[in-house]
Amino acid sequence: MKDLWNQLVPEGPEYHHDQTWHDGNGHSHLRATLLGPSISVPFCNESLTLGTWQQVIFIDFDVRERTRRLVLQFIGE
Repeated sequence: MKDLWNQLVPEGPEYHHDQTWHDGNGHSHLRATLLGPSISVPFCNESLTLGTWQQVIFIDFDVRERTRRLVLQFIGE
């Protein structure tokens, strides 16, 4: 995954965001935009409905440590 994101949106170039905010994480914002803020995963019989090799992962692209909150919402009967 790391190699893929480095190919799609490399850290090296200076992005407009970096020129404006001077925080060096313009690539982080672009990567997060491509990934999106949320997913929906169906579940059945108290288990996520995933394929054999599928998994759910949390990715934080920022360049410095921050406090994040992961919100899970279950909808069903």
